[in-house]
Amino acid sequence: MDWMLFLTFFAACGAAATTGAMFEPGTWYDKLDKPAWTPPGIVFPIVWLFLYLSMSYAAMRVAQVDGAQQALALWAMQIAFNTLWSPVFFGLRRMRAAMVVVCCLWGAVALTMVAFYMIDPVAGALMAPYLIWVTIAAALNFSVWQRNPQFA
Repeated sequence: MDWMLFLTFFAACGAAATTGAMFEPGTWYDKLDKPAWTPPGIVFPIVWLFLYLSMSYAAMRVAQVDGAQQALALWAMQIAFNTLWSPVFFGLRRMRAAMVVVCCLWGAVALTMVAFYMIDPVAGALMAPYLIWVTIAAALNFSVWQRNPQFA
């Protein structure tokens, strides 16, 4: 395992995590009408830590393979969309715009997962939980948006 390479990708995830910490849900979010299946707040940091560790490890594996430039560019794209979502949803309170961001994130994660799988099946499989979580996040974003049209 190349620890420096892993830590470099994990630092990129740290930037995304920082926006999540800076733009917390707060009382505004607590007051919104949300579906019954909304996960409790404590679930989010636990899940994101696992996802950031697994996506960093996957990227480290792929980065050591010649010809992985496009796959790593896709990884960079998904982490950029990941970083953008919290400021748009929680900071600007723009649920429709956040829906666009999360759809772009979903596509970027799916493309990254496929590209990683073609290079290293283990790395591709490590991205699958992330795609599942982003699918849940997109469904939650959509549901909250529809239930609270005043924040379109």
